[in-house]
Amino acid sequence: MNWLALDIGGANLKVADGRSFAESYSFALWKDPNGLSQQVRTIISEAPKADHLVITMTGELADCFENKAAGVRHILRMVNEGSDNRHTRVYLVDGRMVSPQVAVTLPQLVAASNWHALARFAGRFAKTGGALLIDVGSTTTDIIPLIEGVPVAQGKSDTERMMLGELFYTGVERSPVCAVAQTVLYRGQQCPVAQEVFATMRDAYLLLAGLPEDPADHNTADGRPATKAAAKVRIGRVIAADSDEVNHRDAAAIAQCLADAQALQLAGAIRKVVSAMPARPEKIILSGHGDFLALNALRVANISTKTHSLRNELGPTLSRVGPAHALAVLAREATNP
Repeated sequence: MNWLALDIGGANLKVADGRSFAESYSFALWKDPNGLSQQVRTIISEAPKADHLVITMTGELADCFENKAAGVRHILRMVNEGSDNRHTRVYLVDGRMVSPQVAVTLPQLVAASNWHALARFAGRFAKTGGALLIDVGSTTTDIIPLIEGVPVAQGKSDTERMMLGELFYTGVERSPVCAVAQTVLYRGQQCPVAQEVFATMRDAYLLLAGLPEDPADHNTADGRPATKAAAKVRIGRVIAADSDEVNHRDAAAIAQCLADAQALQLAGAIRKVVSAMPARPEKIILSGHGDFLALNALRVANISTKTHSLRNELGPTLSRVGPAHALAVLAREATNP
């Protein structure tokens, strides 16, 4: 029985087979919700052959949907169309995998359940004592406590998890820089940040070499490519300056201020989650292509606990689509014990 897992977000679709295949596709769900079925069809055609699908999602929060229940219904309908009625199971935040017919009656358990799948998978790397999973993606960061290898997050919905610090809405690509810092350093002086989406944290990390350039990718604040040269221009606009007023050294200094501010924000959320645990975690598991931000935040939080990197364990590609890979593994293990 071959499984293919889809993690359907508002900006990216991630797919994995629980073995060696994994891919991430940029797809602006909020702009083209009805185009999801064709995108699913394309993904399946490019993936290894699989007779079963398993789905998790966060895209139900996209503002093209009236509410989460409507988003869940639409996404499952598009998956059904795009997969030609292939056998499908939907992952719930309580760990069950149910049919789409059952899932549409339980939208609050379907919504944003991908973190739970990843946490269950990560538990195998921390089977005893307390541990913490930190998964940093393009948009959000999950901070999940584990006890004896089992996720023990207190929150279930996104709102509950945000209030508890277990979901921190910051990431290494899509977060607007004006949400990360109010001022940055420009030629030795503090300068306020423009309250406009002129740049995102992807631009900061492009300049700081935390993320690779991708000239073919135009999913940026101004629609120009994800390159260092274009990022420098976008970062300049953050302080209402153009390319003649901000050189590479200026842009790098601004980017470093932004990276430091984001690490400080994330450190606060990590401390909040750790403080609610019965004891300090004995191991911290890092996941996602923004794991470097997690390491910086841990240093700021003065937490020196031993870390275990899923990037090193699985490789960068599988780690980037961690929830999808985890879900495919869990589905295979559940049906082929």
